[in-house]
Amino acid sequence: MIRAKQKDLSKDFFIVAKEILPEAILKTAHAKELLIKGEALTVNEAVDVVGLSRSAFYKYKDGVFPFYQASKEKIITISLILEHHTGILSQVLGTIANAKASILTINQGIPLQGVANVSVSIETAGMVGNPEDLLTSLGSLVGVKKVELIGQN
Repeated sequence: MIRAKQKDLSKDFFIVAKEILPEAILKTAHAKELLIKGEALTVNEAVDVVGLSRSAFYKYKDGVFPFYQASKEKIITISLILEHHTGILSQVLGTIANAKASILTINQGIPLQGVANVSVSIETAGMVGNPEDLLTSLGSLVGVKKVELIGQN
């Protein structure tokens, strides 16, 4: 019998919707946020506020962090679907510039059926706010049909 070698996933990262995460992991992330913001001064205080045991906090603390924290000082690639109207891409680029993110590449397809696919790679070091805020801002622009994070390194 031939056995396929399984890939070691111990150092890989996954983007997972928070709705499917166990409560202990969510509480750990919340406790870490309280500590970062100074709303809790000690681990004991933070775990008491969120209702988590210290042992669970220490079990998960090095493996859970907000998306924006994982994306800081990294390159992210965003896919957008834009309506084919004058100035929409300019608004997208202006929003990225206002966030002080550095645009590395822009790829735009030819508009078909009134929409164009655009991908933008961005360096997030020095960015004001976090990538989640940027995605929200881009998604709220008139003429932006869809915004999606498609990669990061």
